Amino acid sequence: MSENQLKAVVFDWAGTVVDFGSRAPMGAFVEVFRRFGVEITIDEARGPMGLPKWDHIKALGETPRIAEAWRAAKGADFTNADVDAIYAVFVPLNAEVVTDYAELIPGAAETVASLRARGLKIGSTTGYTREIMARLTPLAAEQGFAPDTMVCAGDLAEGRPGALMMYRTFLDLGVWPAWSCVKVDDTEPGLAEGLAAGTWTIGVAASGNAMGLSRTEHDALEGEDYLRRYIDAERSLYRAGAHYVVASVADLPDVIDQIEGRLLRGERP
Repeated sequence: MSENQLKAVVFDWAGTVVDFGSRAPMGAFVEVFRRFGVEITIDEARGPMGLPKWDHIKALGETPRIAEAWRAAKGADFTNADVDAIYAVFVPLNAEVVTDYAELIPGAAETVASLRARGLKIGSTTGYTREIMARLTPLAAEQGFAPDTMVCAGDLAEGRPGALMMYRTFLDLGVWPAWSCVKVDDTEPGLAEGLAAGTWTIGVAASGNAMGLSRTEHDALEGEDYLRRYIDAERSLYRAGAHYVVASVADLPDVIDQIEGRLLRGERP
C-alpha cells in the first residue's frame, strides 16, 4: 500500500459506534457524585467527556460550581484522594449499566464492513477501562463491530488528550505514517488525541456527546430545532480541531474518499 493512501481508521466507542447520544456514562457520573453527597447535572457530567474516567472525575470535581458544592458538603476541598474514592465506585457502576447502552449506532457495522473491503484496518481507543469494555465488546461483536485492536483508558501511562493510545494503536495495527490514519470521535479530547498523534480527524455530531440526545430524542427533533442543535454540535467539533464533521458513522465513506483524494495530491493533515 502506498504511503499516500489511507491504511487505518481508528474509532472511539460510546457516541461514535455504540450508545447513541453517549448516555451510559452520564447517569453513572450523576449517580456516583450523588452517593458522595453532591448533586451534579447531566450537562455538567458531559463537559469533560472523552477523557479517561479518572481524569473525567477529577475535571468534574475541579469545576467551580461542583468544587464549591463539594466544600459545602464535605467541609474540605476536592482532592485526588476523593477522585480515587469516587473512581472506585464509578467503574463497577458504569460496568453495570454499559450493557444497557450497547446497541450499535445505525450504519456502524455497514460502514466498518465497507472500510475493511477497501483494505483498511480498524482500530479503536476509548475512555472506558478494560473492566467496562469486557462487558461491552462481546455485545458489539455480535452486532458486527469487532475492531482489530482496542486501547483502553488505564492501559498506558497517559490517556487522552495525549497521543499515547494512538501510538499503541499504530504499533498494534502495524500502520505508519500517522497521516495514513483517521481518528473518528464525538468528543473534544478524542479529537485532540488524533491531532496530537498527527492523524486526520473526523468529528461525529448527531450521534454523540456534542448533541447528547438519545436516538428517540434525536429523531423527534424537526426543522429549526434540529438545525440549531446540529450546528452548535458541529461548531464545537470544528473548534476542537476536526478536519471534517459528519452526523454519524453512516456518513463516513464519502469523507474517507475525500481524505484519500487529498493524500493522493500530497496533502497532509
